[in-house]
Amino acid sequence: MASEGADDDKGTGDRETGGSEGADGSADAVAAAKAAGPGGGETVRVDSWIWSVRLVKTRSMGATAARGGHVRVNGERVKPAYAVRVGDEVRLRHAGRERVVIVKRVIRKRVGPPVAAECFVDNSPPPPPREAVAPAGIRDRGAGRPTKRDRRELERLRGLSVPPPGPDGP
Repeated sequence: MASEGADDDKGTGDRETGGSEGADGSADAVAAAKAAGPGGGETVRVDSWIWSVRLVKTRSMGATAARGGHVRVNGERVKPAYAVRVGDEVRLRHAGRERVVIVKRVIRKRVGPPVAAECFVDNSPPPPPREAVAPAGIRDRGAGRPTKRDRRELERLRGLSVPPPGPDGP
């Protein structure tokens, strides 16, 4: 019976301290980020770091970007295993935009977005507004197959074709 009571007390204690939110939750997250980082003076692979601070979705995407020349550290192209240190400038071309970040903290494990934002300074240019990249030639659903005239208008809007010459020639 004594062991059952000890289990009950242990269970209640976990519930009270385990689900802290608010200021304590962010303090726990910062502590987790510090625990996820390497020891003093150590470095982290660039593919692992850009994944852990949520610049790319997966570590393999970070490695592929580095192999393809889309990752630069301090102005030079790097391989996925390049060691990132505090103060380095990392440039990443990903998803049609360039991200420019300065490393404030090196971490190995992926952390939550608020903690990840504390690990770098974002100097990226702002993304283009969504209105500027309006899709050309969207048809209403159920409008049927476009006619030849509709197709030519769509191509003209997209800039894919040159209008045919008139009956007199060019």
